[in-house]
This record gives sequence, structure tokens and C-alpha cells, in this order.
Amino acid sequence: MKISVEVSYYPLNEQFIPHIKDFIARLNSYGNLKVETNNMSTQVFGGYFEVMEALTKEIHQSFDLPHSVFVMKIINADLS
Repeated sequence: MKISVEVSYYPLNEQFIPHIKDFIARLNSYGNLKVETNNMSTQVFGGYFEVMEALTKEIHQSFDLPHSVFVMKIINADLS
């Protein structure tokens, strides 16, 4: 099953931009996923298990920074 996920990351930290860029760079390292970024969010496209596994791993790593907020929307279709 292919899915599309829109994810927004809000690190509640004065130096928030490097944390967001790092999260996006880590997502882009997955060759089996399509990642598109704009000013408001990042969209991730791919197989359900591959996308969810990558997001689980990378969100967990981002939670090392205290007070990290993620907002996600998931649809069971490839909207790329």
C-alpha cells in the first residue's frame, strides 16, 4: 500500500532552523522514499511500512531535543 504523509516539525528552541533542516536531510537519506519540502511542511511518499519506519526512527531521534512538536496527516494513497 502506498501512502502520503505531510509532516511539520516545530522544535520549540531558539535555534529551530538547524533542527528542521537536519530532520529533512535525514528523511532525504532514504532512497526508497520520495520527499518534497516547501515552506510549510514536508511530504513523504512511499510504501506504508517504509514511510512509517523512517518517520518513527527520525522522529524518535528528533525527540532528543526537548519540546519537539510534530504534526502529521496521513492518507492511504500516493499523491505525489
